[in-house]
Parts: sequence; structure tokens; C-alpha cells
Amino acid sequence: MSSSAGPAEATGAFDLDQLPQRAEKNIAVRVKAAAERALRQGHPWVFEDSIVKQSHLGNGGDLAVIYDRADNNFLAVGLYDPLSPIRIKVLQSLQPMRINQGFFADKLRAAQAKRQPLISAETTGFRLVYGESDGFPALIIDRYGDTLALKLYTTAWIPHLRALIQALQETVIFDDLFLRLSRTLQSDRLNVARLFGLRDGQQLLGDNPSGQVELVENGLLFQADVIKGHKTGFFFDQRDNRSKARDLAKGRRVLDVFAYTGGFSVYALAGGARSVTALDISEPALETLKLNVENNGFDSDQVDVIVSDAFEGLRQLIAAKRKFNLVIVDPPAFANSRASMRNAVLGYRRLVEMALRLLAKDGILVMASCSSRINADMFYQLVMRSAAVAGFELDVLDKTSHALDHPIGFAEAEYLKALFARVQ
Repeated sequence: MSSSAGPAEATGAFDLDQLPQRAEKNIAVRVKAAAERALRQGHPWVFEDSIVKQSHLGNGGDLAVIYDRADNNFLAVGLYDPLSPIRIKVLQSLQPMRINQGFFADKLRAAQAKRQPLISAETTGFRLVYGESDGFPALIIDRYGDTLALKLYTTAWIPHLRALIQALQETVIFDDLFLRLSRTLQSDRLNVARLFGLRDGQQLLGDNPSGQVELVENGLLFQADVIKGHKTGFFFDQRDNRSKARDLAKGRRVLDVFAYTGGFSVYALAGGARSVTALDISEPALETLKLNVENNGFDSDQVDVIVSDAFEGLRQLIAAKRKFNLVIVDPPAFANSRASMRNAVLGYRRLVEMALRLLAKDGILVMASCSSRINADMFYQLVMRSAAVAGFELDVLDKTSHALDHPIGFAEAEYLKALFARVQ
């Protein structure tokens, strides 16, 4: 997987020529002083209420050029998004550059260079582009061996999609390219039928219409579905935490809550776990978990699969007086908005309390959060206080953050944190 490229050919896939072209006329924008300062410091967002003047109304994907108010000098250029409170998603700041295929190709080369330490026969799956932190706001690209999954979070990318895909063909070796759309883009509210024929799970390039792919991560083999799987099919962000769990698993009875397709479960078995109980509400995901277990040469009898809502499943395990030596809790984002914060805190508290009740003496809790609105310090305090209220004392073994392929380019890009702690 070098950075030199051979073009992926479209064999009956999506016709890129039907996508709209970007507008020739850019939008000239002036913003408030605070927004100017943020742009000078490299922040990639301009909010709607920060704009004090613009030359004309624009469409999604028009280029908005921001000038400073004092000297009319170039400050930044970004994608104009009339459907979002983040009205301009910055592509380039301080130094003017043409936004075209060459610009995207340079950004992709830089993103690949950051991830070079990951690329080997032992790891063929990783996040190639992590949104704003790699210069591609509201867009991610995940690599699954020779397959790429590109996920859009804004319609503003659509007029630039052709140039971006051509840049991918120029800089990255791959066979297949699939498109994933955020829930917002799939909603009727944004008239998804008008997205120029684009749809979630669509194959844009290549000839593997099934979307079933394989990847290797730290020497372990996994199956993923890039068409229907959560996010783009796999959660690369937990790679480092899975490795830490593997190091702790030897001889332990392991409970994997929110197991999905078994990333933590397979790593635990690879680390010598005595047994694994995998809990998830998705039966198809757990079927893939079983396949991942078997494909790595482990005995499926070592894994007890429970199809259940996590909270109900945990209640049932507590009622059955089950005990585990390692409990891993990796829930989805509970706090996607300010309004959901209170319920998120309550959810984490319940999970911590129930997980601790299932831990044997000297057991280890791995508690993760991917809710960006709950920062790391808040999360760690929440876990420790929840344990204390439940009558447990925790000895912190480690606190972790983002992996190499999820660089934190600005404050809002930080979302993942995990606590490894032993029950006193």
C-alpha cells in the first residue's frame, strides 16, 4: 500500500459526469473579529452567526473566500454549506491556493504520510482521512485493504466529488470505492432524492458489489460490510485500546459489551482469554463476530453470544450472578447534542455500576466513550464518581485517547477516551 497510484476503473459503477460542477463565482465573505482570530489560529469552522457580510447567496459546495476586515487580505477559503450552522467548512487558510484536483491530491499525500507507521502486512485497515484534521472537513475515508469507503457529512462536497475521486486515483492504490452518507444526508429533510443519484452504500468505482471486505489489524483478520455496517463497517479508532485489552486478557473471563463484530472479543482471545461473552443488540453483527472468531483460528465454543439491549443484557447477567475478570464497555455516542447530555451522563453511570457488579475480585474495567460533548476529564471523573457511589474503588491503570490515524487537529476533533482500571 504505497502512496504511488494505479487508477481504479469504474466497471458499471456510478457515472461521475452526472455530478454538478462547482460555481465559477466565489462568495466573498467578511466575519466577526472573534471568527477572524479563530481562522488565524487554524480553526476550520465558520458559523452562520459569525458572518457579517457576503457578496451573494450561495449554493452548497460554492467556494466561500473570507477576507479580513482591516486590509481586505485573504484569510481562508472553504465549502459553503447553507444547510448547516457551520456555514463555511474551511479547506485552506492564510495562504491562498486553488481548490482543485491537485490541491486534494497534496492533502491526500500528506494524510498517507502521517499514517505510514501503520501501513504493513500486519495492518491493512485504518482511517486514511479524518475530516478537518486532515484538511477534508465533514468527510472521512477508511481503508479496508484494497477497498476505500468515503463518507460524506455534508452536501457541500458533491460539486467537488469528481475532483476528489480523481485525486484519490492519482495518489492511492485501491480497487473499489464505496460511498457512505451520514444520517442527515439520508434523511428526507435534505431531499436525498435530489443528491444527483448518490445514495448510501453505493459503489462509485470497482467491481465488488457485495461490499464484503477483509482487513488485517495487528495480525488479526476481520470481515466488514462497507455498504451496511455501522459508520463505514468497522471501528478503527479503538485499535490501540484493543491491543491493550489483548495484553490484559490472558487467563481471564471476558465480557465484551456493545461487542458489534467482535473487535475486542477477537483481541481478547488472541491474548489468551479463558472465555468471552459478547453482548450486542445486532444479530447480524454478532454473526460476523462468530465468523471473525473462527477466521482467526479460535474455538467458537469459547465465545458466548448474547443478542440483547446492553442494559437489559447486563441486568440478566447480574441476576444470574455471573462474574468476569475483564469487562469492556464500548458504547455508541450517548451525547450527540447538548439536550442529550443529561441522559448520556445517566447512561454512563448505569453502565459503570452494572459493569462493576459483574467484576470478580481484582477484575479490570475498560470503559470507553466516543461522545465528543463529554470531554476526557469529565468522563474520567464521571467513571470514578459512579464507581464510588456504587461502593467500588478503582485503581487507574491507564487513560487513552486517539490513535495515530485519528489526529486531533483542533479541539472539537477530540472525542475518544478510555479508562483502564482495576477494582480494589
